[in-house]
Amino acid sequence: MARRAVSAWANVPQGPPDPILGVTEKFKADPSPNKINLGVGAYRDGKGNPFVLPSVKKAEKQLVRAGANHEYLPITGLASFNKLAAELAYGKDSAPLKEGRLAITQSISGTGALRIAAAFLGRFYPESKTIYVPTPTWGNHIPLAKDSGLEVKHYKYFDKSTVGLDFEGMKADIEAAPEGSIIMLHACAHNPTGVDPTESQWKELSEIIKQKKHFPFFDMAYQGFASGDIVKDAFAVRYFVEQGHQLLLCQSFAKNLGLYGERVGAVSFVCADKEEKARVDSQLKIIIRPMYSNPPIHGARIVSAILGDEKLYNDWLSEVKKMADRIISMREKLYTNLVKLNTPGEWGHIKSQIGMFSFTGLTPEQVDKLAEKASIYMTRDGRISMAALNKKNIDYFAKAVSQAVKGEL
Repeated sequence: MARRAVSAWANVPQGPPDPILGVTEKFKADPSPNKINLGVGAYRDGKGNPFVLPSVKKAEKQLVRAGANHEYLPITGLASFNKLAAELAYGKDSAPLKEGRLAITQSISGTGALRIAAAFLGRFYPESKTIYVPTPTWGNHIPLAKDSGLEVKHYKYFDKSTVGLDFEGMKADIEAAPEGSIIMLHACAHNPTGVDPTESQWKELSEIIKQKKHFPFFDMAYQGFASGDIVKDAFAVRYFVEQGHQLLLCQSFAKNLGLYGERVGAVSFVCADKEEKARVDSQLKIIIRPMYSNPPIHGARIVSAILGDEKLYNDWLSEVKKMADRIISMREKLYTNLVKLNTPGEWGHIKSQIGMFSFTGLTPEQVDKLAEKASIYMTRDGRISMAALNKKNIDYFAKAVSQAVKGEL
């Protein structure tokens, strides 16, 4: 009887809070009318509201008129979505697509794509079970890799002294990694720093990775959303393919179509030939079936409707550019304000960084002061979501940051 009185879960330890969700919880509890939440990685319009793309609304109306059913998808998802997602990432004329040697499956957004990819590498990549990720990287990269049985190591990426890319350190660490290592690369709009290699630097990295026989593992969550140009944002992936790398790619459609809650993504593997593709496809199904059986249908249909219709596709290109341009304009405004306020330090990195996030260079102590004294919330590493800034709050934010840096807050 005594044993029965003890809970089955009595020995479950308390886990640490999620650093980003914890920021949101503190924000919600703050009664200040001036409070700002800069932690969430979701686009907001110029009034600070969630934004549904007009092209998405039109696509949804088309789907309603078509009277589509809600039957299960195949294990690897919606065929039209997979084809169009691959074309968006690699380009319609990409050799792996034209030659029928790209294995691709729909996934539960970018996180699901990464989880499938890591599980596949853990089972089948013959050279190494070690994955090298940049310092820093998106927080979820590390636990999902570890949960898939991969050992996680790091390569240098962010230089705190310049608030920019430590390219020499990055190259040195990738060169020093054992031959055949898995190298995680952010295709564009590096999360969390907003710092990307240049095209010439990507070319250097391609050569180093090729010489070392490393395996490039690309995460592309922001195509089109980084610069506003889908081709420019896909440069690294397309160049590596042209250079003969047998890479894998994870895609997300959360940010660039605003489909956060629909969980739409894809993972693809460049294979040597059609026969190899068929074997990879078969194993992807074996991994996915016990994991979640098959992916959700609605979001994939929306993406297919937009990418497969010339008018909607062009509308979407215009909309995603407007979103990117709004973020770029906030970078310009923030930089200008900080300079006008005579804020100590050099703030050019605010403009040179790209995408949704920015590493401000603020210290944990300054971040704490901003939360305590100004009701401005961000992760303690000083990362902010630029999409959360708008004309209504950017002056207040810049003034508070300037005061925090000057020690006046």
